[in-house]
Amino acid sequence: MSKKAETNCAMTIAGSDSGGGAGIQADMLSIAANGVYACTAIAAITAQNPDGVSAVLGVPPQTLRAQMETIESFYNPSAAKTGMLFSAEIVGCVADFFESRNTIRLVVDPVTIATSGAKLLSDDAADILQRRLIPLAELVTPNLDEARLLLGNKNIENIEAAAGELAQKFGVNVLLKGGHLPGDNIVDILALKCGTICAFESKRVKSVNTHGSGCTLSAAIAANLAKGLPLKDSVSKARTYLLAGVKNPIKVGGQKFINHFPKP
Repeated sequence: MSKKAETNCAMTIAGSDSGGGAGIQADMLSIAANGVYACTAIAAITAQNPDGVSAVLGVPPQTLRAQMETIESFYNPSAAKTGMLFSAEIVGCVADFFESRNTIRLVVDPVTIATSGAKLLSDDAADILQRRLIPLAELVTPNLDEARLLLGNKNIENIEAAAGELAQKFGVNVLLKGGHLPGDNIVDILALKCGTICAFESKRVKSVNTHGSGCTLSAAIAANLAKGLPLKDSVSKARTYLLAGVKNPIKVGGQKFINHFPKP
């Protein structure tokens, strides 16, 4: 009998979403659906549902550090992603951890504001995120609002140019998500730090609440990186997975949401 191959592991460091559609919960579902074991380090606890966030509590940095170290010591994750980190102390704690662990392929989703408008990252934390954490990433996955913040509140007129500017500013690969732009098509731009630009385009699926789509996409990318796939392939496969989840939604609370385990 042949020995079964060891399952790859990916770690998510993010906030917990009590509604289950975003944050740690969406990350776990997404990583598992992409064939990788999901380990979690909870950075914050939120009271939220798709309509909004009513409360946030940051986890003490020493507790977060203990979670990450305990995960690493047993599961040895080959990739990780960060989501909502909330405070400067938490961002600094995560940066401290990854500064000495450059073999873990890191995806940074620079979560700043919820779709509902709730602020999920303090002003002083945004500075540390840019100076210390983003430069450690293999990939950063901002949406348009987050990209504006990272570019100094600059107005974005050309998404391709903005993605390239972000890649050069931080010296990292950037996937700039264009879902907030109007139109029937969604275009995401992958700007590599070497200067190469790749565009991914898909039809917009209407009548589906895409709460948690950014978490789902970045977690799927991390899962693919954990399996050893090249970056561009990891992004492409993750987008295909997310699109399948949107095209085959689940209905709960009277609305349609992303299905993290869509049927092939």
